[in-house]
Amino acid sequence: MGYRNLAAAAADLERTGQLLRVTAEVDPDQEVAAIQRRVYAGGGPALLFTNLKGCRFPALANLFGTLERTRFLFRDALPGVEALVRLKLDPAELLRHPLRFAGAPAAALRLLPKRVGTGPILAQTTTVGELPQIKSWPDDGGAFITLPQVYSEHPGQPGWRHSNLGMYRVQLSGGAYRPGAEVGLHYQIHRGLGVHHAAARERGESLPVSVFLGGPPSLTVAAVMPLPEGMPELAFAGLLGGRRIKLVQGCNGLPMPAEADFVICGRIDPQRTLPEGPFGDHLGYYSLVHDFPVLQVEQVFHRPGAIWPFTSVGRPPQEDTSFGAFIHELTGDLIPSVLPGIHAVHAVDAAGVHPLLLAIGSERYVPYAAERRPQELLTLGNALLGQGQLSLAKYLLLTAREDSPQLDIHDIPAFFRHLLERVDWRRDLHFQTCTTIDTLDYSGSGLNQGSKVVIVAAGPPRRKLPVELPAGLRLPAGFSAPRVALPGVLLVQGPAAWEKEAGTIQGFCDHFTANDGINDFPLVVVVDDSDFTARSLDNLLWVTFTRSDPAQDIYGIGAAIKNKHWGCQGALVVDARRKPHHAPPLLEDPAVAARVEALAAPGGPLHGCY
Repeated sequence: MGYRNLAAAAADLERTGQLLRVTAEVDPDQEVAAIQRRVYAGGGPALLFTNLKGCRFPALANLFGTLERTRFLFRDALPGVEALVRLKLDPAELLRHPLRFAGAPAAALRLLPKRVGTGPILAQTTTVGELPQIKSWPDDGGAFITLPQVYSEHPGQPGWRHSNLGMYRVQLSGGAYRPGAEVGLHYQIHRGLGVHHAAARERGESLPVSVFLGGPPSLTVAAVMPLPEGMPELAFAGLLGGRRIKLVQGCNGLPMPAEADFVICGRIDPQRTLPEGPFGDHLGYYSLVHDFPVLQVEQVFHRPGAIWPFTSVGRPPQEDTSFGAFIHELTGDLIPSVLPGIHAVHAVDAAGVHPLLLAIGSERYVPYAAERRPQELLTLGNALLGQGQLSLAKYLLLTAREDSPQLDIHDIPAFFRHLLERVDWRRDLHFQTCTTIDTLDYSGSGLNQGSKVVIVAAGPPRRKLPVELPAGLRLPAGFSAPRVALPGVLLVQGPAAWEKEAGTIQGFCDHFTANDGINDFPLVVVVDDSDFTARSLDNLLWVTFTRSDPAQDIYGIGAAIKNKHWGCQGALVVDARRKPHHAPPLLEDPAVAARVEALAAPGGPLHGCY
């Protein structure tokens, strides 16, 4: 059986040497988050901080810090989950009749939550101000909840079957919120809470919302799962956790997990918003201040011995990387059934997840044609961009399985080599302009606003990719330090984007003709620091895809428009420099970093942890 609550999971990890108690006093203002990031980077244990400065509650970090530990937490229930996934059953029918389907394991019974009259979560109450006030980055606008499970129900269809449990960050302090009475609630586009909020606004009603923390670890994972329509997160949490989720009644009319560690109950005013943020987010930059809904707090519950779970997000990889890897293990085999013709997808974590999506599909439309070219792939690309959270992809790179059946979508250098050998920039770029992008991506023209590009490649190789700088390369004034990042990928250091007089990317492209040697490189990326970008694959992916918007920042040598289709004869040039409208990157406070490093020095309480 799975864990009844978070304390049971922590005890099991400690018993098996996978959790470290930190008894030294640690400041929740940046220090505890900096420690967690370092321990995560080193593949270290879960951390139970028992002496947070100014707080009476212990805090647990790095619970899901490795894929192996995440598998360990759900080891008892995973076979049943995987068996149900393989059956590819309709979620709504499965919930109505868990054992009707041949081959459905008994684990299916755990899908159904169980109402109970009382539970540990009802034992005690506290206030927002007494909760751990953890701040991860210097310019965060206050303390945030970073592992929340935000629960809501559709106002027109109340009940858990039409509920949403999502991980939407919660700002506990700072800004214009009334201390202790209001908290900020930030949700991105294409999220279930937004659907419920919109329905409540149409009805002119406040929306009851509860924020769960802790409880069975399966609740946290369920809150980030891209589940199919008809499968509530509460149901999946029971399946993954190996036991039915017990629910008690909360003060705002919503249920809450009986074994949760904390629950904040409240309501969203249908008309009211307040500035939320800034917040150091998972793309590696700050989310800036924007108006978001306000949760009016009615009551804060906690169980005896409550543990506050948290993580620190920032430039990937971070702890949420393990979430992504675990989710892929559970759901990867479903892709071909959900999107026929698609064989694999990979939302690239190092690029911030949504900025870069790789996919392998079929190209079968005209198998007898003398020249194979992308056709079915274009249909599949549109289907991908219409599918759930995949719709937030900014760069979608799609190749044909027929060209290389053994191509591994997780071997990113091999994928880029395959695509760049075959792509024809005159026809294989397909833009969507003036559209929606990820809320956290500031490369576009405004909040949630930007563009997308679908790049498809099919057929035999068209070119051999160079691995050395072209002989006699002469860059225009203001551009320097060329570096080869990958076969066929050239980096060039450009002037600061706000120094217009020093040169422009269009001027860079106009400097060359379609016959110049630079065009042997199908992809040229202009960056602020070519040495940094070339230092690692992660740096290349992060800089290129988080600092560019396709419509604004893609140029080409020998570019032309034909029948409203943009393409180029020579190299594709991506402007991946920081722009004045971009959000600032995340940097630690040097004084905090020094204190944290001292804790791990010989003789320090965390020596050997990082």
